[in-house]
Amino acid sequence: MSSMHAVKNLSGYKVVIGDENGPILASERDVNDWLSAAWDAEASMIAIPVSRLSDEFFRLSTRIAGGIIQKFVNYRCRLAIIGDISRWVADSDALRDFVYEANKGREVWFLPNEEALAERLQQTSQN
Repeated sequence: MSSMHAVKNLSGYKVVIGDENGPILASERDVNDWLSAAWDAEASMIAIPVSRLSDEFFRLSTRIAGGIIQKFVNYRCRLAIIGDISRWVADSDALRDFVYEANKGREVWFLPNEEALAERLQQTSQN
C-alpha cells in the first residue's frame, strides 16, 4: 500500500492521507491496510479521499460505512473522509444527519479538503 498514501504533519498531528487514485475501500477487510499504514507511521488519524469510497459507502442502508467506521473507532484511529459528498447528502436525509452528528464528535469527520482537516485539528489541539 506504500504508494497509496502519504504521511503528513497537519497542525502537529501525524495523518495518513490516502492517494486519490488508490483502490476502493469497499469492506471492513480493506480497513486493515489503512490501519497498518497508520501504525507504521505512528499516525493518530487517517484521511480517506471520497474517490476511494464506493457509492454504497454513502448509502447508509448498506451498513458498509457503519462497519468500516466502527473498525477504525475500535482500533482508536480517527478518521476523516475528505472531499465533496454533497451529491450523496442531497439524496439522503439519514446521511446528512449522520455527517452532521459525526462532525460534532472527535472520531470521524467529513471535510471538504485537507486545509479544512488541518484547521479542525488545530481547533482540537486547543481544546
